[in-house]
Amino acid sequence: MTESTFHKGNADQAELDNFNRLSNTWWDTEGEFGALHKINPFRLDFIRRHQTIENQSILDIGCGGGILSESLAVAGAQVTGIDLADEVLTVAKLHGLDSGVKVDYQLIAAEEYAQSNRERHDIVTCMEMLEHVPDPASIIQAASDCVKPGGWVFFSTLNRNYKAYLLAIFAAEQVMNLVPKGTHSYEKFITPAEMDEMARQADLFLRDSSGIEFNPLLNRYGLSDKVDVNYLLAYQKAE
Repeated sequence: MTESTFHKGNADQAELDNFNRLSNTWWDTEGEFGALHKINPFRLDFIRRHQTIENQSILDIGCGGGILSESLAVAGAQVTGIDLADEVLTVAKLHGLDSGVKVDYQLIAAEEYAQSNRERHDIVTCMEMLEHVPDPASIIQAASDCVKPGGWVFFSTLNRNYKAYLLAIFAAEQVMNLVPKGTHSYEKFITPAEMDEMARQADLFLRDSSGIEFNPLLNRYGLSDKVDVNYLLAYQKAE
């Protein structure tokens, strides 16, 4: 596939290389991406608060190895997963062949995909991805472009504050090895207020928010009302 302008302009190649390097561990539930497996059921629960998944057309932006994409497909959705990490996407495709779960995986930038798929999907998800790109507003606009009027867009990302740095980088990466070292850059974390400003400019309106509690020491995982570290946002596109 020919690299697009968007591929070069709104992707951090070092981050893509890091994810590609670890691609073979994506589906190891006790491995370096085990945290994603543990929080995935709660991401599905948050989506179901607002919209049924069955028979919905869903776009998963930054699908990675397909953890969320496959779960959405198992729940009855028609899922398209897009990403720019080619080796990770290959893992997603191979896992789908093994599991028998059908997802349309494409190596394409969100902005490029949006050009030919405007208002196509009932739901768009973009989980744990915005904090890895140079221009998150561009991804948010692409998500809005791809969803139908009145449709839902779900984001999850990391807040930017001292607590988030301590838990998501110092503890999770450097002390407990819960996620691969170098996964996160603090300066790319996004506050909820910044998220909402970018979303409103893309004609998306906030309907709900939730924190994701992730405490491996106490073995506690789930949704919470605190958005100070990991958080989820549900947006609806203007009719």
